[in-house]
Amino acid sequence: EVQLVESGGALVQAGGSLRLSCTASGFTFDDYAIGWFHQAPGKERQAISCITSKSSGGKTYYEVTVKGRFTIGSDNAANTVYLQMNDLKPEDTGRYYCAAHSDGYFCGASYDYDYWGQGTQVTVSS
Repeated sequence: EVQLVESGGALVQAGGSLRLSCTASGFTFDDYAIGWFHQAPGKERQAISCITSKSSGGKTYYEVTVKGRFTIGSDNAANTVYLQMNDLKPEDTGRYYCAAHSDGYFCGASYDYDYWGQGTQVTVSS
């Protein structure tokens, strides 16, 4: 059974930090690209960061509003991708999802992803 489990969401003050984790099972983790998505209240899910597969070199990508504040990383031995979130802002509030893309060389849009987690809630107070 394929599973993606996010954790690490919390209530934090603006300017604070959180580290989200996405732990995968049930598929060959090293061959997949993993993306993080943010869904703000009342808005559509948006891609914010991605790391390509280990076999493709683990390239990282960031959406412009998080670049310089968020860092994505992978621990392939633990089948886990992390999202370090620094200098959090109230607009970062929302549910964060990780997803796996079977074309490990490619990040793409949300409809490209094969598997999704249930998400973890992040709330940033001003």
